[in-house]
Amino acid sequence: MSKGKVLVAMSGGVDSSVAAYLLTRAGYDCIGCTMKLCPDDVSHEGGCCTADDADDARSVARRLGVPFYVFNMTDRFKENVIDRFVACYRAGRTPNPCVDCNRTMKFDELRRRGEELGYGLLATGHYAKIEERDGRYYLKKAADPTKDQSYVLYHLTQAQLAKTLFPLGSLTKEEARRLATENGFLNADKPDSQDICFVPDGDYAAVIARYVGKSEPEGDFILPDGSVIGRHKGISRYTVGQRRGLGVAYSEPLYVKRILVSENKVLLAKNEDLYETECTVREVNWIAGDTPIAPLKCAVKIRYRQPEQPATVTPLDGGRARIVFDAPQRAITPGQSAVLYDGDTVLGGGEIE
Repeated sequence: MSKGKVLVAMSGGVDSSVAAYLLTRAGYDCIGCTMKLCPDDVSHEGGCCTADDADDARSVARRLGVPFYVFNMTDRFKENVIDRFVACYRAGRTPNPCVDCNRTMKFDELRRRGEELGYGLLATGHYAKIEERDGRYYLKKAADPTKDQSYVLYHLTQAQLAKTLFPLGSLTKEEARRLATENGFLNADKPDSQDICFVPDGDYAAVIARYVGKSEPEGDFILPDGSVIGRHKGISRYTVGQRRGLGVAYSEPLYVKRILVSENKVLLAKNEDLYETECTVREVNWIAGDTPIAPLKCAVKIRYRQPEQPATVTPLDGGRARIVFDAPQRAITPGQSAVLYDGDTVLGGGEIE
């Protein structure tokens, strides 16, 4: 008897392939799918969700004896991820398209597609855990701290967690690859994708110019005292904390401190001037479903690869919150995600204002 009907998001990589294997072995009724996200005129070698990736996923699904589909979601991806990416950079912010893709595509669009097919559960190859206690669901860090992806999943709600499976939460990457090898998956040694799928060469400014249809105007680099120290090549080329590629000569290293969109200027400062003790976040998702009524002590991660830092979080009106860190943090970047932790449990998170 089937344990449940699961739509497995299969990117073509080893992780989602092993997720599909574990679920079929556990007795779930699975179908696999790959989302076609990037338009045909976008080169995305080195990213994910390419035609070759779909072929790899199809090969694994065939080996497991499960049906496989490719869903064309290019229009929704452009609207939900690429357009937001472009708008964010043009507003002087630094977006996190992987968070947006998970939130709007995998756990919204794809889940809806699965439900239409009669598959009420969604599974992915993310390294994270879901625990259920007394009818409430908790998002937890993965067993492998080097692969933990809970940071990009802070947007999940109680309703979504109740219908989501993360089969890799208790595995290390090495264990996942070993299972893939033992089962003859052709992608067992496939490298992890490193690039944003629609920006494979890292040239964000070129992508933005192509979508907008024009290049951004140049403007001034300025110092904190307002003096002009050089010319920038368009604000979308810069992010808070950046040092490389500024092309500015000065007596000591300078970094981007703030992007002044309305003035078309980029403020540069010394490294010690990049440290701040607080920020506000918007569109906060509290995974438990209830907004705390008082400030709470927790740990906060403001970048995917950064260890979480102790802080006090105070909920504000309008789905916002103020975060005050115990110690100053370097280059708190608008547009990035601040994710809140209590030990290995994700409390929620939001976008840094």
